[in-house]
Amino acid sequence: MTQPVRNLVIILGDQLDAQSSAWDKFDLESDMVWMAEVVEESTHVWSAKQRVVVFLSAMRHFAEDLKSRTIRLHYTSIEDEGNAGTLGGELARAIERYSPQGLVMTAPGDWRVLTAIKTTASAQGLELEVRDDRHFFSSVRDFAAHAKGRKQLRLEYWYRELRKKTGILMTGPNRDQPEGGAWNYDLENRGAFDAQGPQQVPPPTRFEPDAITQRVIEMVLARMPDHPGSLERFDWPVTRSQALQVLHDFIEKRLPFFGQYQDAMWTGQPWLYHSHLSVALNLKLLNPQEAVQAAETAYHRGEVPLASVEGFIRQILGWREFVRGIYWTQMPEYASRNALDAQHRLPAFFWHGETEMVCLRESIQQTLKHGYAHHIQRLMVTGLYSMLLGVDPHEVHRWYLAVYVDAVEWVELPNTLGMSQYADGGVMASKPYAATGKYIQRMSNYCKGCRYDPSKSEGENACPFTTLYWDFLKRHEAVLARNPRMVMQVKNLSRLDPTRLEQILQKADEHRRQVLAAQDDRGVGGSVGHAVDA
Repeated sequence: MTQPVRNLVIILGDQLDAQSSAWDKFDLESDMVWMAEVVEESTHVWSAKQRVVVFLSAMRHFAEDLKSRTIRLHYTSIEDEGNAGTLGGELARAIERYSPQGLVMTAPGDWRVLTAIKTTASAQGLELEVRDDRHFFSSVRDFAAHAKGRKQLRLEYWYRELRKKTGILMTGPNRDQPEGGAWNYDLENRGAFDAQGPQQVPPPTRFEPDAITQRVIEMVLARMPDHPGSLERFDWPVTRSQALQVLHDFIEKRLPFFGQYQDAMWTGQPWLYHSHLSVALNLKLLNPQEAVQAAETAYHRGEVPLASVEGFIRQILGWREFVRGIYWTQMPEYASRNALDAQHRLPAFFWHGETEMVCLRESIQQTLKHGYAHHIQRLMVTGLYSMLLGVDPHEVHRWYLAVYVDAVEWVELPNTLGMSQYADGGVMASKPYAATGKYIQRMSNYCKGCRYDPSKSEGENACPFTTLYWDFLKRHEAVLARNPRMVMQVKNLSRLDPTRLEQILQKADEHRRQVLAAQDDRGVGGSVGHAVDA
């Protein structure tokens, strides 16, 4: 006879932390952990193979650890006969089997998932206790209090508030002054490589697939062969111990150079000096407090310059907390925003990377191969192009959520819809991140081997980024002219000779028709599916 279950403790694929709030007052005798792999989590957006393997392998490793500690566990594999295919369906089956008195979980990272679980609990007549997620420096309530009464939300003010609250990188008798006298060192975080490129870049810390991961890889290849991305080499951290090793190696080998070169890009160099910690952080294999403390300690030991450590901490203590607050205080209405009324579909080459534009080819093919691109590649290459072209921001969101191994909606959606596409009308960012191809030329060597000239906006070799930049300003001139941070760019538009401007607009239309006419082998132009980096 099955022992009665007091609480069914729900552990999702992005909650792999044995110290999370879901475990508070866990009783080994009367409580049971519920985990489920379901196909819907890989198909509600057309998830890339690397992303699917990251989540499923990490879940299975976590489950094995629970079993080794004799914790009662109900785990459903995606391959199990009778799998309902959805989280709600699998939870309902477990409730029917075990008749728990209640359900407990840490707040999830996806509004859709929370809604599904709440709906199932209600239908089953069970109370669902949703607890705070302690994997952050602040709560959603804290952010809501900060946001109340403000006409605009800006990262800098929230970041400073959290610095004061936590004492991180603070100094002075009352620990109320920023270390070094400035709150951020963003101007020192924009270095580009010289003609020689990056020198002696330490390789990322990678891990050969063990037996568990290898079985997941084989399963994904068999069941999801048409999903995008490659599993030719999979080596992401999928356990707590691996996550800690990645953190240690980053602090020691790459953090000293991260600050200066965090915005730089280079052909054939996907990793550079970035931390590669976002997947471990977002699956909760690593606590952000651990990452911040390790970086701050290295600074106080004199091992890392202040601009590097502050730039890294700003990504975690600043952006990560800010983005989460916006997501949970603005949803679900936020997900439907489209302030610029962009309606075009995502070009098909986003699913294979075959394009003459070198910057896009490099960034997209790297993404599909590794499930990774750093924040400038996401914001100022794929994101910038999509915004300038006029792609429906919801299609851009679905692509980002599908292809990146670190993508969980709470962090991906605001970064994509808000910061990258300006579809929220300025909630996340104070202006659209609009730039010509010259920005990419300045921050990379991509343009050196490209047939397009970033200085040209019309003619045969005109850079599509530069052409579309002027087209974007013209299409949205009335809106952008009211934005104080866009005044100079709009004035530059007005200085263009009318004849030349008309040629640019024609060139933009020609490019748009060309890339949108191309169809992938499914005949849908890449619009498959339904649906962020330290």
